[in-house]
Amino acid sequence: MKIAVLPGDGIGPEVTHEAVRVIAALDLGIDLQWAPVGGAAYKAHGHPLPADTLAVAQASDAILFGAVGDPDCDALDRHLRPEQAILGLRKALTLFANLRPAQVFAGLEARSALRPEIAALIDMVIVRELNGDVYFGEKGFRTNAAGEREGYDVMSYSTSEVERIAHVAFRTAQGRKRRVCSVDKANVLETSQLWRDVVIEVARAYPDVAIEHMYVDNAAMQLVKNPGHFDVVLTGNLFGDILSDQASMCVGSIGLLASASLGAHQTAHGTFGLYEPIHGSAPDIAGQGLANPMATILSAAMLLRHSLGLAPAADRIEAAVAAALADGVLSRDLGGNARTTEIGDAVLTRL
Repeated sequence: MKIAVLPGDGIGPEVTHEAVRVIAALDLGIDLQWAPVGGAAYKAHGHPLPADTLAVAQASDAILFGAVGDPDCDALDRHLRPEQAILGLRKALTLFANLRPAQVFAGLEARSALRPEIAALIDMVIVRELNGDVYFGEKGFRTNAAGEREGYDVMSYSTSEVERIAHVAFRTAQGRKRRVCSVDKANVLETSQLWRDVVIEVARAYPDVAIEHMYVDNAAMQLVKNPGHFDVVLTGNLFGDILSDQASMCVGSIGLLASASLGAHQTAHGTFGLYEPIHGSAPDIAGQGLANPMATILSAAMLLRHSLGLAPAADRIEAAVAAALADGVLSRDLGGNARTTEIGDAVLTRL
């Protein structure tokens, strides 16, 4: 079993290091292949996703990804900026389905931005489409009829793109509470109308799963008013990006949310995927030992479950994380003072 480890920038190397320590402690015989990505790769090789890094990723069973983003690279042409590395990996490896679990850990209810009794009910998975929408549509600048400079980004989805992500959401729901809420803006967007039409058609193949449709503005409101209502949230690239970050504050910190980006490719052990915390590179705290590695450790657990077929090992990691949090091992973003390596030590002890 091979894992490509791409630490990236900022706090990426720090949190990835702790996740790798946890994986190593399980003694699963996994081969780890390290490669640069993002701003670190640009500074060393002149591109945020060097050919050698992509080759390492393609030869692996899964990717453990840290974070990308470096202020030193902000003035670069867009195609050379660190963030293009993750977009490039998604495109090259056809990673179209992003799974982002959001659940409040016992004892952390008061850390949520919501009332504790409301936060305690949160247990959902956001299934976000990754390869379409405005992020990948035609974009650019032009001069309009009035002679003004105008920016544009085309939002579009094809039937097959919606079908494949919808199937992922319904299959995910079958392993949970059997409820899917499809989020769109069909009252004003033709792209969303197509989305809704296709989801309704796919839902017919899953009679055991309840389906509802919700406009994105209402979904954002319900996420803070009644988050316990949601089980599996299915949505597009743009809306999913926003709602998943909102969910992170509902559970207490963006430092707790893991994610999996899955494709259609099957390896000998499971579904090929890229696993990463949803937080950014946080350059302002990089190298200070203040980063919360929990989301990366939980991403490693998702990797073991989905890509390597090692569900019992994943369960052990998640239980160790929950135990550490319940015992008050909290990083600064959760109101504590535990340092990055101390949190890793705490998870290893409970593992």
